[in-house]
Amino acid sequence: MLKFKIDYIYLFSVLALSAVGLIMVISASPTLGLKHGDTFYYIKRELFFLILGMAALYYGLWLNLDNLRNKAYLLFIISIALLILIFVPGVGRRVLGASRWIDLGIISFQPSELIKLTMVVFLARWLADRKDAIKNFSRAILLPLILLGFIGILIIRQPDLGTFIVVAATVFSMLFVAGMEIWQLLSMGSIGVVILIGLSVTSTYRLRRLTAYFDPWKDPQGVGFHIIQSLLAVGSGGLMGLGLGASRQKFFYLPQQFTDFIFAILCEELGLIGGAGVILLFIIFAARGMRIAMEANNFFKALLAAGITSWLTIQALTNIMVVLGLIPTTGIPLPFISYGGTATILNLFAVGIVLNISRKSG
Repeated sequence: MLKFKIDYIYLFSVLALSAVGLIMVISASPTLGLKHGDTFYYIKRELFFLILGMAALYYGLWLNLDNLRNKAYLLFIISIALLILIFVPGVGRRVLGASRWIDLGIISFQPSELIKLTMVVFLARWLADRKDAIKNFSRAILLPLILLGFIGILIIRQPDLGTFIVVAATVFSMLFVAGMEIWQLLSMGSIGVVILIGLSVTSTYRLRRLTAYFDPWKDPQGVGFHIIQSLLAVGSGGLMGLGLGASRQKFFYLPQQFTDFIFAILCEELGLIGGAGVILLFIIFAARGMRIAMEANNFFKALLAAGITSWLTIQALTNIMVVLGLIPTTGIPLPFISYGGTATILNLFAVGIVLNISRKSG
């Protein structure tokens, strides 16, 4: 009977990160769960999301990738339509001043999480179909950049600049892997940086975040509050941490303590050793993911594996750098660790696709 072998080291890194994430949600969420009258409110939901995510991973593992390639454009169009629906009254849901969710009554989800995956699938097919013309800007590069700009407008209007930065960085990573000229990448990257700076200084709340990055103590009870409390959490953990469950910052000091800033609570409770361990797992994830891409048996699969790995690695790096105060605050979750429904399910589905690509008969 024919058997298939997958990259078990890659799978281990994902399962280990997911296990750490569940433990940290269990530790960090009960305080806010009391607002719903149940200390286990978020824990039960995260368990449910994780079960769905593992089912999605299994589905991705056995998915027919030729069918995925054939439906790449359709899936991309649907995800753009969902992004537009966010702004339709009665459909989009506004939380903490941001319109990022589509509310279906019983459930809600974030189309911006879906666009990360469908953009990778779309670009993998687009570039694979133009493998021999990748250095031709008008034939291979122009349309993806136009679509990236359109998506950027929709995401930034939510507003969610952090997600757009992750999407844009993933696109540029895939263009690099596909063989685009370095001078073109540098030129477009420079233009992108100028646009990013322009968006930051022309928006009041983004400018305040940028100011807080340079001097959070100028407004410690306002825009600097997030980063100050995050650094206090990380710093108080020391080498070994305060102990699992012993965080002080989770008691209504650090906002979003089990979502965007869960890494700060992890460092507070598990210390430098725990934080370094999570970073090591992400390094293993990135290295094995890129190895799977290099060993793929066709260009579409190689780009798909590289794109998914780049997306999740870039997002993890961005989140950790925000928590450590290395870049201005932006609201994106830490893959596999942060609480969340849409992100957990889609991230694990994407991992299933990469494991699918890694399969070898034996």
